[in-house]
Amino acid sequence: METKDIIQKIKDHKKQPNLRFRLKKETEAFTDLLFLSLFDIETPIEENLSELASRFDTLVNLACWDTAKPCTSIWDDYLQILPTVLEKLNLDAEAIANCDPASLSIEEVYLAYPGFYAIAIYRLAHELYKKRFPLVPRLMTEYAHKQTGVDINPGAHIGKSFFIDHATGVVIGETAVIHDHVKIYQGVTLGAMYVAKNLQKTKRHPTIEDNVTIYANATILGGDTIIGANSVIGGNAWITSSVPPNSTVFHTPKIKIKTQNNGS
Repeated sequence: METKDIIQKIKDHKKQPNLRFRLKKETEAFTDLLFLSLFDIETPIEENLSELASRFDTLVNLACWDTAKPCTSIWDDYLQILPTVLEKLNLDAEAIANCDPASLSIEEVYLAYPGFYAIAIYRLAHELYKKRFPLVPRLMTEYAHKQTGVDINPGAHIGKSFFIDHATGVVIGETAVIHDHVKIYQGVTLGAMYVAKNLQKTKRHPTIEDNVTIYANATILGGDTIIGANSVIGGNAWITSSVPPNSTVFHTPKIKIKTQNNGS
């Protein structure tokens, strides 16, 4: 087969007219600038607003495939909500600094804690998700996932003062609901019982009420599963039904130690 025929066959199999991978890179650049504008003292928000607006317009052109471009009006509304998002994120950072004895300063949380970064990008993406801005919110949280190992779907609902410790391997599904002052550790999954396309519009992921702590590698599944307030879920627990408030749930492994008898 000649080169020109190979090229034509490849073109014939490129089926998605809106699939532009530049959107991914543009979303990452927008996310970086937005994060720095909100937190970095040397990145003045005043000077960056026009740049952010311009980058957002690029995202609209790449991601909003409707010819009427209904997404163009989203930026002004999004800009109005950013102070409230920043207020929530400051509460998240304070919760981490107050709960983790290893933290040396609040600045360390902002600069070095992957859990905080993942929460920050989630909250910024969630506001765009609520406005039904296509694809970009998911690309934002996937960017954080790539950097931190934390996969938070932008559709999840997360309350105030959220703390993810160590972070790596955390998965929070689209319809999960997390109330205030919740702490979770690495490897925790808030997932669905079943994976089927016809369940897209149903609540598939659990609800975690106030002041719950979930330790490493616990798995909590199901849209009807509610973890009651003030409960503690131990490491490696597997939960598919609701837990009443003020409960402690733990997994007891069987550990066998085999020793070699040198006398035989």
